[in-house]
Amino acid sequence: MTNLRKSDPEIADAIQNEINRQEFGVELIASENNVTPAVLEAMGSVMTNKYAEGYPGRRYYGGCEFVDDAERLARNRAKELFGCTRANVQPHSGTQANMAAFFALCDPGDTVMGLSLAHGGHLSHGHPLNFSGRFFNIIPYEVDPEHHRIDMDQVRDLAKKHTPKMIMVGASAYPRTIDFKTFGEIADEVGAKLVADIAHIAGLVAVGLHPSPIPYAAYTTTTTHKTLRGPRGGMILTDKKHYKALQTNVFPGIQGGPLMHVIAAKAVAFREALQPEFKTYQEQVLANAQALSAAFLAQGFDLVSGGTDNHLMLVDLRPKKLKGQQFEDSLHRAGITVNKNAIPFDPEPPMVASGVRVGTPAVTTRGFKEPEMKQIADWFSRVAEAPDCEETAAKIKAEVEELCRKFPLYPGMKA
Repeated sequence: MTNLRKSDPEIADAIQNEINRQEFGVELIASENNVTPAVLEAMGSVMTNKYAEGYPGRRYYGGCEFVDDAERLARNRAKELFGCTRANVQPHSGTQANMAAFFALCDPGDTVMGLSLAHGGHLSHGHPLNFSGRFFNIIPYEVDPEHHRIDMDQVRDLAKKHTPKMIMVGASAYPRTIDFKTFGEIADEVGAKLVADIAHIAGLVAVGLHPSPIPYAAYTTTTTHKTLRGPRGGMILTDKKHYKALQTNVFPGIQGGPLMHVIAAKAVAFREALQPEFKTYQEQVLANAQALSAAFLAQGFDLVSGGTDNHLMLVDLRPKKLKGQQFEDSLHRAGITVNKNAIPFDPEPPMVASGVRVGTPAVTTRGFKEPEMKQIADWFSRVAEAPDCEETAAKIKAEVEELCRKFPLYPGMKA
């Protein structure tokens, strides 16, 4: 990045600091991952220069023949990866993908069901401050208070009572397998359309390690980062019947020119995900999550629902007499990154929270396996015992950096 260093040393410094943070810290935010150098190259390519409103073969600008090639590759690889017949790879984010699905199926004021944010859902599934909660009549469903699993009896009862036009299923902080088949049956019973947001579990779904919603959902939305390990962006998968409404609701419905450099990077990531090595990676993501959850329990932490079926877990900090924000800050000083997260029926406000969300995709990408999961749990325990001790934080941070040097992410990269 010699040109950047010469033209804007301040931004170069910010990027270098971020490189160092990622290289020498343990990244446990469940929605984050580390892309390959090939994905980085595509994102930093000259395709960022090209305006391409419209779709391949039907653009509003000239000179789109090569970005058309990239978008067609991204769409075709997505269809192969997830076993569907149609794909739109233009959404800039998962929320925009969800917005397109909402407007393709519903009119403002229509009734929609979604998992409550306080119980593991997502802002774009009906939060009152989000477009979804502002434009639609949202009926939230929850997890059961004892086992913290989605209460399917409640979902069915609410659906029969409110006859929603659409049921949204998916989560941002739910550690258990989602029963898409039963959701599809409930939607059929009440004449609703099902939309499945698999942003967190897309990589697991792609390789068959989590059930797929494709047979049951009108639209399956996802981000392309997280477990899918691509660039930050969104995507929607569907069939021929629902494709036309989707296309017009992405463009010109909610956005103009697509980000062609990001779409090229999506294509690269999808090709990587089609390789046998990607399934091996996802298997290790799950193995690491199981090892980490077991190690947490052994260290006296509580886990929401008692464990995990996927790549993430919610650590309930109340037995440790800690708050989520406090523990996030304490771990950060020790070189470990997590995010505070509400637990179901949380007595604390969201910006304080009683838990932290922990995920294994990023550490698995850099090569950590089960022994490293035990080490991470040990660091958590030591920080929890002395959350305000600078000496403890400094000692653990040195240990974190020593371990990370054995598993480099981007060797030799400099801003």
